Amino acid sequence: MEGLTLIDPCTGEPFAEVPAATAAEVEDAVAGACRARESWSMVPVAERAAVLRRAADELEARTAELAEAITMPLGLPRHLVRATQIASALTTLRTTADAAEELAWEERVGNSLVRREPAGVAAAIAPWNYPLMQSVNKVAPALAAGCAVVLKPSELTPLDSFVLADALAAAGLPGGVLQVVAGTGPEAGEALAGHPAVDVVSFTGSTAVGRRVAALAAGNVARSLLELGGKSASILLDDADVPAAVAHCARTVVGNSGQTCTALTRLLVPRSRLAEAEECAAALVGAARPGHRDDPGADLGPVISARQRERVTGHIRRGAAAGARLLTGGPDAPPGLDRGFYVRPTVFGGVDPGMAIAREEIFGPVLCVIPYEGEEEAVRIADDTPYGLSGAVWSADPERALAVARRLRTGQVSVNGGPFNPLAPFGGVKHSGTGREKGRYGIEEFTEYKAIQLPLTGGGS
Repeated sequence: MEGLTLIDPCTGEPFAEVPAATAAEVEDAVAGACRARESWSMVPVAERAAVLRRAADELEARTAELAEAITMPLGLPRHLVRATQIASALTTLRTTADAAEELAWEERVGNSLVRREPAGVAAAIAPWNYPLMQSVNKVAPALAAGCAVVLKPSELTPLDSFVLADALAAAGLPGGVLQVVAGTGPEAGEALAGHPAVDVVSFTGSTAVGRRVAALAAGNVARSLLELGGKSASILLDDADVPAAVAHCARTVVGNSGQTCTALTRLLVPRSRLAEAEECAAALVGAARPGHRDDPGADLGPVISARQRERVTGHIRRGAAAGARLLTGGPDAPPGLDRGFYVRPTVFGGVDPGMAIAREEIFGPVLCVIPYEGEEEAVRIADDTPYGLSGAVWSADPERALAVARRLRTGQVSVNGGPFNPLAPFGGVKHSGTGREKGRYGIEEFTEYKAIQLPLTGGGS
């Protein structure tokens, strides 16, 4: 059996090898899930929820092991792993358990009993940027719904998925209900997304691959849930608190080395306040320090691979060549970090909305500051990309900010720094995907309606 060679992004050197699942092994995993599906679907909701809560406790007890499994292939500084990668996964397991118990699984509609029932076998194809969290975003609601699951983690970051599977088994999940296949996209991913026994395919990744996953699922008339790319805008209205708004935006751009689909990578600023915003952005992003995973002062680690580094630095070079003003950063490696896949946090000023750096997802620590004239133009620029995943609006007048937020074509919007809510639906519009994760909305995606028609009372027919 061929293996997956895992590369340490901090050094560029291999550090581990794991078996790579073949198409035949995917076939076996799906068959196992099919055998386990019916019995798990009959387990009461309260017990399914209890399994998720116990799994969260198991994972929390294994935090150190999880942190190592995440930081080694991802490169994220160790002191940031728990807060940015593990805590959210634990929260999702617990909030999904709560949502499952609160969901109306049956209701009467006239003479019909309308039930929500498990969709069947779910394929969960997770990305590398938030490996544990994104796996849990799929596995937890699917299990809560009563589905059996086949999980394919990214071939770049598969280690945490084995810990997740162990924790769920220790929590009482019956054998066969969760199968893990660590393999490449072209072999394991294609075999899984296109398998005729899979009823739902949940995928997080690039829009290009998402199209392929959707096409494979459609061939079997299977539902596809797609959480894809983003090019999200933070709109500063003319009365906004610029330092607070820019700081919020900068954190999303630098966090996880910019490898976050919801990062606010476009900062839209009234032209009258452009100089102030650019100065603030350059100072904050420029102060962010890349470093090795063992550096306690590092604000970000490397990007995931040499290929990703070339992609990001290529965008930086093209942005400068197109006429955008480089305010901080650039394509060269950070000082003292020539080994590994590090990128300097970068800010461009005076960016035209039509430039490639303002329209294409870079997936690195790169911020574009874009001036606008008037609120109408701000909304137009914010919506004028193929994506619609996230966004933000800032104003001294909360009602004014809310009015703009309502107009944006995007799956979620933060108003004046409103925090992420794990119970609210998460997902995008346009090329950012279909379907929703989190809370009851995520569970509902893994269910089907059944209407049971009951006899009419009073002698009707």
